[in-house]
Amino acid sequence: MSGPVLETRHVTRILQETVPVTLVKDVSLAVNPGEFVSVTGPSGSGKSSLLYLLGLLDVPTEGEVLIDGNSTAGLDRGALAEIRLEKIGFVFQFHFLLPEFTVLQNVMLPMQKLARLDEKECKARAGELLDHFEIGDQAAKRPDQLSGGQRQRVAIARALANSPAIILADEPTGNLDTRNSEIVHNIFARLSREEGMTVIAVTHDRSFADAADRNIHLVDGMVERDVARG
Repeated sequence: MSGPVLETRHVTRILQETVPVTLVKDVSLAVNPGEFVSVTGPSGSGKSSLLYLLGLLDVPTEGEVLIDGNSTAGLDRGALAEIRLEKIGFVFQFHFLLPEFTVLQNVMLPMQKLARLDEKECKARAGELLDHFEIGDQAAKRPDQLSGGQRQRVAIARALANSPAIILADEPTGNLDTRNSEIVHNIFARLSREEGMTVIAVTHDRSFADAADRNIHLVDGMVERDVARG
């Protein structure tokens, strides 16, 4: 497709509490296929709130989010969930792998939910993804038997299970040492540059942020800077 894969138009998110709290204010941005974007800003600046809006995990109070040029405004929960499952992969700081399942089963879950592949095909793709990230030999283990770096690679493999166009990551290196942080960054860079996926990552890691193709810096829920690099 031509044009942005992900776009916001004047998006605002207000928590309607006793005293209303504005999490994101009048954010308009467009992200193209294959871009690797870092989102930075001080604590409380709205980074994660914006990411949840981009990932359709939350809905704007005002404005709209578009995926592949199509507005998601007014869609019900089921329709939003279907878009997320098909088009968006999520990677979080704490990975959220299910402890009762094996590594292989965790990666299979999104495919089973989308129900486009049979069980044998799901298992084969999950194995290929784990091999791709050099953790195929961990497939039969439970998540608590893996190191932090290995668990995050499993989480990335799971995010890629349905071949999404967009990967959204919230502090993906927050609990990792320098070596594993570099591994995760290199994975994201390869996904964007070699496989054409759009990667948007919230991060406090300055070296991670600076290595992205583009940096969006938030302050008080608003975009203060939006800078393309190189």
